[in-house]
Amino acid sequence: MKYVLVSDPSLRDGNHAIQHQLSEEQIAAYCRAADAAGVPIVEVGHGNGLGASSLQLGESKTPDDRALRVARENLKTTKLGIHVIPGFATIEKDLKHAIDIGVDVIRVAAHVTEADLTQRHIDFARSKNKTVFGVLMMSHMASPELLAEQAKKMESYGAEGFIFMDSAGHYLPSDVTERVVALKRELSIAIGFHAHNNLGMAIANSVAAVEAGASMLDGCARGFGAGAGNAQLEVLVAVLHRMGYETGIDLYKILDAADLAEKELMSVVPTIKSTSVVSGLAGVFSGFMKPVDRIAKQFNLDARDIFFELGRRKIIAGQEDIIIEVATELAKRTQTAPVQARSV
Repeated sequence: MKYVLVSDPSLRDGNHAIQHQLSEEQIAAYCRAADAAGVPIVEVGHGNGLGASSLQLGESKTPDDRALRVARENLKTTKLGIHVIPGFATIEKDLKHAIDIGVDVIRVAAHVTEADLTQRHIDFARSKNKTVFGVLMMSHMASPELLAEQAKKMESYGAEGFIFMDSAGHYLPSDVTERVVALKRELSIAIGFHAHNNLGMAIANSVAAVEAGASMLDGCARGFGAGAGNAQLEVLVAVLHRMGYETGIDLYKILDAADLAEKELMSVVPTIKSTSVVSGLAGVFSGFMKPVDRIAKQFNLDARDIFFELGRRKIIAGQEDIIIEVATELAKRTQTAPVQARSV
């Protein structure tokens, strides 16, 4: 029976959905439930990863230090993972400290065309004998061939596995299949996939990934994550088991963990809203949904127009300031449009 390694970023990606306000008590409760279910890896931290808490990206209610310590105390057999983006997370201040606390799995991430930025962090984490995976975000913004070229760099730096993220929920199953096939041609390390659900394709895309040869998948309890959410963990596990894959996860207990997550972690269960669909079509990072909705109201604009303009400009996570710039320009166009129409 083929094994699929399932990683659970509910306590990291889910933090996006509640403005990074997970408490120590919530982290502890979910870690206990995931550990009881036999989840292999639980990822913990700010939505943008280690060291990302800031005024621009949102300040964490629970600082990295406390979040990781609480998780470490409550994970007995499940491994503790972190998401690390060079530029947010430094080696000296953040990564060394996280390793001292006892993280097991370090996923070093960059924008899909910027794998070069990850070399020092991957080197350092490997030197500390930690399990290290390379991650490329917003992967739809590169061709399958370019994605594979960038992933190959991460393998050369020492990454033991590679995960590509559909950060905007933009893919259809054929897109995922094409990329896994391209990656398998170039890589000798394990391949993984992280799905978002903006177009309702997260589970189908995850299935496409494993059928094409991926052996690692991400899923969040109740889909807890930015925008329309991630692949729904308990559904993913059930589907994989029905397909004959082994995950090591107890179905009843992961269903219990999902029930707990809905009750204790989230104010609203992620759903596919109109703006989520547009975000997916436009290829815009799912985490932009709330700021786009807020700014659209402020400027009396249609949020869908903002998303399509952000997509046209190929804006990525970390460029939240551009939302206001786009809104300002769209508002000016709206004000001048009637005058232009009359002059024609």
